[in-house]
Amino acid sequence: MQTVETNNMSEQKIENNSERVDEGGEKLKFRPVLHALTANPGAEMINYARGKTNIITLGQGEGDIPTPDFICEATMNAMKEGRTFYGPVLGQEVLRDALSDYYRRIYKLDIPSKRVFVTSSGSTAMHLSLAALVDKGDEVITITPIWKNLVGAIELTQATGKQVALDNVNNEWKLDLDKLFSAVTEKTKVILIVTPSNPTGWTATKEEMKAILDFARERDIWILSDEVYGRLVYEGVRAPSFLDVAQEDDLLLVVNSFSKSWAMTGWRLGWIVGPEIAEAKIRDVALYNKLCPPSFTQYGAVAALEAGEEFLKGQIDKWRKNRDIVVNRLGKLENVHMSYPKSTFYAFFKVDGEPDCIEFTKRLIDEAGVLLSPGKPFGDVCKGYIRLCFAVSEARLNEALDRLEAAINKGRS
Repeated sequence: MQTVETNNMSEQKIENNSERVDEGGEKLKFRPVLHALTANPGAEMINYARGKTNIITLGQGEGDIPTPDFICEATMNAMKEGRTFYGPVLGQEVLRDALSDYYRRIYKLDIPSKRVFVTSSGSTAMHLSLAALVDKGDEVITITPIWKNLVGAIELTQATGKQVALDNVNNEWKLDLDKLFSAVTEKTKVILIVTPSNPTGWTATKEEMKAILDFARERDIWILSDEVYGRLVYEGVRAPSFLDVAQEDDLLLVVNSFSKSWAMTGWRLGWIVGPEIAEAKIRDVALYNKLCPPSFTQYGAVAALEAGEEFLKGQIDKWRKNRDIVVNRLGKLENVHMSYPKSTFYAFFKVDGEPDCIEFTKRLIDEAGVLLSPGKPFGDVCKGYIRLCFAVSEARLNEALDRLEAAINKGRS
């Protein structure tokens, strides 16, 4: 499959027009890059479903239970103790130390706290990283399928995004390293990888990571690895990490988040692990972006790291059971094609006779009362796919599947 360059800014056309007008001839009131951002059909589908009754929502990437009490209590205690003032730009030392210890306990890696940068969400971590690494005219290679918001983050930097798609072979996603390496040009500054992958569940092996890192190291290219789903695996304790094969001074930024593992999506708290040379530059960018992460929430994050393993194990057990329910039920439908998710809490599938995933997901809202996420935003290779998040109660999942199966079967009749 050919690599695809994202036409992220019809900006050349805009810049050539001295009066800065949009395609309709109106004078631009905002930066041209904002007028040229590509749409996010997934977000638009959520808006389409808003206000409708009896909708089962499986379109967003989060579980359906609130943050556990021990995390909330640690946060409330921090507030009562007056930890409500500005804090260090890259996070409280107690949290940076806790993250260093977390990598030592769970990953068996020695990551000094000065290489850990706390951010206001994993998404912010990605924006800060890209802002520090690329500029207009630079190129970012993205392995797709990939979460649309990451593509948008690239577009905001005015760098050029180039998609390199995973191959789907017999309903299993695979990475062609030769295809990835051949996509790199002299303008490439960053290779962006999400592993484990949202939405496919594909995970890079240590051997693949080493090959990519060796290739990038020879060319002074940064690796930006989104490992937000690194603990959401169904075999073992965690997925392989680029940190397993990296040297401490490699051009590598690893983005992570508290959202998925500890039911903290609304807390907006994440972190970056990078080389020591990145600390000052990430601090510079963060200073003018958010100043600092919220102080009191970081003490809840410390509690999550230190006492959250039992909670996470319970979540994984629940999601594993749900994963098997989805695979068994959808797998019985001859016109449904999907891979077996070995990580994350998503099923990514396509239905014969439904090439337009946006129209299909809209129809599922109207006719079945089920909100799923269309695949098209995840990359050019995903136009016929649908993403289903199964991190919900078993009863809710089965009701959604009842409705989904009926709608799919209706389409065949």
